[in-house]
Amino acid sequence: MALGNNLDSQQLEVELQSLSATILALANSHQGDIRGLLALLRALEQAHRQIRENLFQPSLPDNRQNLYALLRDIEESGGWPYVERMKLRSLLENLSHSEFSNSESSD
Repeated sequence: MALGNNLDSQQLEVELQSLSATILALANSHQGDIRGLLALLRALEQAHRQIRENLFQPSLPDNRQNLYALLRDIEESGGWPYVERMKLRSLLENLSHSEFSNSESSD
């Protein structure tokens, strides 16, 4: 049985690498297109939310032993997944820096 899980895990890893490459290629093809990149980030966030709420949460273990095993696996394999949002303060700082640079170049 472990061999079957290992093969499934390897196949999943291959598919995830392919998906990641596709997402990065899409992002690179929209470099400089702020609305396109924002749409991509929103789509990723929505997919994350749907997977978490509709698939992951219902699959959580229902006993302590299995929950402990899951938590140990999460800790060993890189932590909890998180989709970070850009802070409004960072966005405003980038805008201020950009405006300052533009005003210096026009002087």
